[in-house]
Amino acid sequence: MSLASMIAESRLIICVGSGGVGKTTTAAAIGLKAATEGRKVLVLTIDPARRLANSLGLSQFGNDETKITLESSIKGELWAMMLDTQSTFDALIERVSPDEGTRERILNNRVYRHMSDSFGGSQEYMATEQLYEVVVSGRYDLVVLDTPPVKNALDFLESPGRLVRFLDKRILSWFLTPYEEKRSLSRIFRSTSAMIFKLLGYVFGREFLDELAEFLFIFRDLYDGFRERHEAVIALFSKAGTTFVVVTAPNGPSVAVAQYFLEELKARTMPCAGVLINQMHPVFGKVADPSLVLGTLASTLSEDLGPHTAKQLLARLGANHRRLLGLSLAEQEISRDLETKLGPSQKLWHIPRLEGEVHDLKALGRVLEHAQEVNIPSPRPTEV
Repeated sequence: MSLASMIAESRLIICVGSGGVGKTTTAAAIGLKAATEGRKVLVLTIDPARRLANSLGLSQFGNDETKITLESSIKGELWAMMLDTQSTFDALIERVSPDEGTRERILNNRVYRHMSDSFGGSQEYMATEQLYEVVVSGRYDLVVLDTPPVKNALDFLESPGRLVRFLDKRILSWFLTPYEEKRSLSRIFRSTSAMIFKLLGYVFGREFLDELAEFLFIFRDLYDGFRERHEAVIALFSKAGTTFVVVTAPNGPSVAVAQYFLEELKARTMPCAGVLINQMHPVFGKVADPSLVLGTLASTLSEDLGPHTAKQLLARLGANHRRLLGLSLAEQEISRDLETKLGPSQKLWHIPRLEGEVHDLKALGRVLEHAQEVNIPSPRPTEV
C-alpha cells in the first residue's frame, strides 16, 4: 500500500514515536494531504512546543476545534485541536457522573483538582479520551493524532487502562471499608487501613482526610463508566479504518524506540501501516570527484582570483560531499536494519530532509511531496 493509499483509506491515523523526530509536523502534513484530496480532517495534538500552530499559520489554538484557512483550490477541510488536559478531564467527569450533585462534588474536590493536574499519564489518558469523542462523533472523515512525546514507549498504549486500575473497586474498598457517605470518618480508623489514615491525618490534617475519603468514595461509584470507556478505546485502536504510523529519525536511539513500538503494537494486535523515517539526507549514492565535474568551470570563474582559490574550493566541496555521502550511507544502513523488523504488510517510507523550517502551510505541503516507499539501494557507492 502506498502512503497516499494509506491516508486515503484510513479513518484514524495515530502517529507514535520518540520525541524530536517530527511527529507533530508529520501528523499535520498527513492531515493537509488528506484535505487536498477532499476529505474533512482533524489533527489533534498534545504538543507542548505548539509547533503545529505555527505550521498551520495560527498564533494559538486550544481545546476547541479550529478550522484552518486553506487555498480556495483545496476542496477538503482541515481542522486542528490542541488538547487541554484539565478541560478534557472535567468533561469526562461530567459524562460519567450520574447526576449534577455528584459532578459538582467531584469538580470542587481539592484532591480531584490536584490529581487532574498531576495524575501520572493524565496527558496520554486525556489524549485517548478526546480522541474517542471526536472519532465517534462522525464529524470528520479522518482524525490524525499526534501522540505526546513520551519517555516510555508504552505510556500511550497503556494509558486507557491506567485510571481504571487506579479506580479498581477492590483497591478502593480496602481504603474505604467500612466508610459510607455522610458517616463519621472515625469509622475508618477502626478498619484494616486505620494506620494509614491515622498517618495521613497527622500529616495532612482532618479536613484533607475528609476530602480524600469523599473523593475515593465517589470515584468508586464511577468505576463502571471508566471501565466501559477503557474497553471502547481499546476496541477503537483495533477497529477497521484505524492504523498506527511509527515516525522516527534516521539515528540509533530513535530507531530503537521505533522497533519497540513495532513489537508492542504487534503484541497487542493493533494495526500498523509501517514506519516513516523523517529527515533523510538525500544523495544519489555516487562518489563524485569535484575536479572532474566542476574543474573547468571553477578555473574559468576564478581567473581573476588567487592562484589556489579554485583548488581550495574544489577540495572543500569534495570533503563535504564525502561526509554527506557517508552520513547518507549510514542512514541507509539503519533503514535496511529497520526494514527487517517490519511485518509482511508493513511499509517503510523515507521523508527527505527539507531546507529551512516548516513554518507555514506551503512548507507543510512539501513534507510528504517527495516521500517514497523504500526500495533500498546497494550500500556500495559507484564512482563517477
